[in-house]
Amino acid sequence: MTEPAADARSVVVERVMPHPPEKIWRALTQTALLEDWLMKNDFQPTIGARFTFRTQPMPHWNGVVDCEVLAVEPHQRLSYSWNAAGGLQTTVTWTLVPVEGGTRLRMEQSGFGPQDDNNYKGAAYGWQRNVDSLEKVLARLASA
Repeated sequence: MTEPAADARSVVVERVMPHPPEKIWRALTQTALLEDWLMKNDFQPTIGARFTFRTQPMPHWNGVVDCEVLAVEPHQRLSYSWNAAGGLQTTVTWTLVPVEGGTRLRMEQSGFGPQDDNNYKGAAYGWQRNVDSLEKVLARLASA
């Protein structure tokens, strides 16, 4: 594994959610729930497993993200590579920390270089929306 460049940037979204880590973990790792808030996928929470996220193609992106699971610490930490069309290669890491009244969720997508400005801006916008959608799925699970 190579070290990130000194000028690499990260997108970070951090929120406290009124749910236990176990419930959030389900939404991060169960294929059907993951599809509800992120994208269609064939995810398996096993280190080394390769999987693909798929969504509707859009200009300058075919809608496919090839990934590989890098770390799995149930109810605590999940990390996977994120390889999108055009050669963008980053890492997404989810961290769950129990806090009073719920869980502090932290998502970091790291490894954006200076040449990745448009992708960085798109990811910053997209992950905010995705985490909003995750919260809605979790709320629906709470009432189910």
